[in-house]
This record gives sequence, structure tokens and C-alpha cells, in this order.
Amino acid sequence: MTEGNPTSLLIKFSIPMLIGNLFQQLYNLVDSVIVGQFVGSEALAAIGATGSATFLFFALCNGIGNGGGIITAQSFGKGDTAEVKSSIINTAFIMLVFPFIIGITAFILAGPLLRLLETDEAIMDNSLTYMRTMCIGIIFVSLYNFASAMLRALGDSKTPLYFLIFSCLLNTVLDILFVYGLDMNVFGAGVATVISQFVSGISCLIYAIRKNEYFKIKREEIKYNRAISLRIIKIGVPLSLQFSLIAVSCMALQKVVNSYGVIATAAFTATSRMEQLIHQPYQTLGTALSTYTGQNFGAGKNDRVALGFKKGSMIMIGFSLLMLPIMQFFGENIIMIFVSDAPVIELGAKALRITSLFYVCLGTIYVVRGVLNGLGDAFFALLNGIVEVIGRFTVPILLTGLAGFGVLGIWWSVGIVWTMAGVSALIRYFSYKKKTGMNLLEDHTGNKKLIATVR
Repeated sequence: MTEGNPTSLLIKFSIPMLIGNLFQQLYNLVDSVIVGQFVGSEALAAIGATGSATFLFFALCNGIGNGGGIITAQSFGKGDTAEVKSSIINTAFIMLVFPFIIGITAFILAGPLLRLLETDEAIMDNSLTYMRTMCIGIIFVSLYNFASAMLRALGDSKTPLYFLIFSCLLNTVLDILFVYGLDMNVFGAGVATVISQFVSGISCLIYAIRKNEYFKIKREEIKYNRAISLRIIKIGVPLSLQFSLIAVSCMALQKVVNSYGVIATAAFTATSRMEQLIHQPYQTLGTALSTYTGQNFGAGKNDRVALGFKKGSMIMIGFSLLMLPIMQFFGENIIMIFVSDAPVIELGAKALRITSLFYVCLGTIYVVRGVLNGLGDAFFALLNGIVEVIGRFTVPILLTGLAGFGVLGIWWSVGIVWTMAGVSALIRYFSYKKKTGMNLLEDHTGNKKLIATVR
């Protein structure tokens, strides 16, 4: 990614990841559909009740994996083969220990955490079973995340996609076998997910070892490197905390939503499912920018870093403008995909019209986050997470309590929080740009070009 047109590179790299993310959404959907259809609504609710809690623990592990990917991308950009291999090895060391500790902690705290979230006693046993099963599987899920993060850092976004598709298909088959065929209830759904993630992870890793030269590591190269490990942790821990803070803030917002009753909760669920899809192009663009930035920064091509930010922003704005009229004019049709109740459809459509006005702000968060993560700016991840937490804890309460907003204040607050996070991201980017000397100057021909000199 250090040569060629940035726009073309970013789009080509993003498309396989976008398809993979959509399959990941399907992955989560399959568990819900099969359990809901074959076991019942209470079993479905039991799985849903663990969503934010399990996301919290998985986020802690994913951040470390992403941190290792950024360091690997920077080393790859420098062309330092020994450092690339050391980054892969030391990320593997951390990803063996860290998920193990998180998994044990999550297993022990599963019961108290579910009670803290006021999980209904009718579904408590099933929720606890499902969550503890997923906690045991954290180390297996992290195996796939490690392999895919390393391959993407080396510029290969297609291979992780193939194994993710395989994992999704395997999960579907195992779900039907365990839940329907063997009547294993939510435990079967959890076991199916863990097995499919483990098989796809170990398969992806074996493929990488056999086909990728950077994974062909000799015995004498397998050693702990304190400096690289600290760099991985320095970037990975703030990323983990960022994701975790966002998970906690989502819990706070959900509590406000629930206070408005079933219609508001149903509408929020439907709009949230839609927004999960909207997030995917932004998320994949951000990940592509992270790899692109890491490689170019490592190669000392900081002019391409700034150019990548510009081109990434243009792609993001184009997608946002494309989605705006769809949400404005077809909101009812979209909500009807999820529900058939007229009051929910009406409220959900209004909600989509509100949040779609802020899509550019949402996209800005991902674009800036991708660039700054690629530069290794660990502070930004934590700062961005703190801003979102403050916003989600305060803005919904303020807006829903003001005359004229009422329940719609929930969705106005979502847009305002995106704006707060987006603005803080831009401020951090331009301050970082100024600090490192990335300036827009004129060359001898009088034409403006991007010149970056790290002081």
C-alpha cells in the first residue's frame, strides 16, 4: 500500500473486509434465528441479554490484536523482515496470555454482571450458561482475530474473508445440529460458535504459516522482545479500553431507551440493527486506512498518509450522501423489514431520518481513528472512547427531558454524540498533523502538494 492510487487501494482492500463484516453480522444473526425458531422467545432473550456484556470482554481482547496488527503494518512498511516476524511472534505471546486471563475473569464475573444489568430471573440460567460458554471460547475466538489481524497488516484482506465465510457456514450447520438435532438449547448455540471460530482460526493460521513468508518462522526466531511487546501493549490497551468504554456507554443508553416502554425499545432495536449495517462500510474503511497508514508511515512516506486521509474522507462523504436520501424517503420500508407494528414503524422511520443527518460525523470518527491508529497514536483511542461515554451518559438524559424532544431525544442524542466524537477526532488529527510537521506547502512550480517531515 506504499505505491499506487490511494483511493483504488483503499477500496480494493476494504471490499473483502466489508463482505467479511457482513458475514459476521450474519454469523450473529444465525444464532438468534435458530434459537428463536427452534427453542423459543425466552431462549432468544437469554442470548440477547448477554450481548453488551460479552462485547465488553471480547473488545478487551480485540484491542490487543489490533495493536499488534498496527505494529506489524509499520514494520512491513519499513521493509524490516526481522521486525515483522518479531511483531507476529510477540503478538502471539500476548494473545495467548491476555485472552486466557480475560476469559477466566469473565467466567467468574458473569453472574454478578448479569444481575447488575437487571437480567430477568426467567432467563437468568440460560443467559449465564450462554455467557460462560462464550467466556470459555474467548481464547479460541482470539486465535482467529490474531491470524486475520496479522494477514491484514501484511496487505492480505482476502484470506481472512475466506475463512470467515467458512466459519459462518460451519456455525450454521453446528447450530442446527446442536440446538435442533441434539436439543442442547442455548448451550448448543454457544458451543457451535466456539467450535466454528476455533476451526476457522486454526485453519487460517495454518494457511498463513504454509503460504506467507513472514509466518515461516525458525525456532531461533521465536523469542520474547520486550521493546516490541511494549509497543503492542501501548497501542492495544487504549484500543481495548476504547471499545470497552463504548460498550459500557451503550448499556447506559439502553437503560434510557427501556424507560420509554416496549414501542420505543422495539424501534430502537430495529434502528440499531440497521445502523449496525451502516457502520460496516465506515468500519472497513477505517481498518483499511489503519493498514495503509501504518505501512506508509513505516516506509517514511508521510505525504501519502495525509493524502490517504483526504481520499478516505472523500469516500466516506460519498457513501454518507448516498445513504441520506434512502433513509429520508424509505425509512418506513426499512423498519418494516424488522417489525409489522404500525407505531413502531412510524417511530423507527422518524428515528432513521434523524440519525441519517449525522452519518458524515459517524464516518469521520472511523476515518480519523483509522489514520491515527495507523500512526500509533495510542492516546486518541482512549480520548475518543471517553468522549463517547460522557456523551452517552449525559446527552440522552438531557434531550429526552427537554420539552419538544421526548422519546425522539434518544436518536437526536445518538447523532449529537457522533458529532462530539467526530469533532474531537478531527481536533486530535490536525493537532497531531501539526506536531509531526505534516504541512500543505507549495513546491517550486507553484503547485500545492503534501509534504510531511517528522520532527
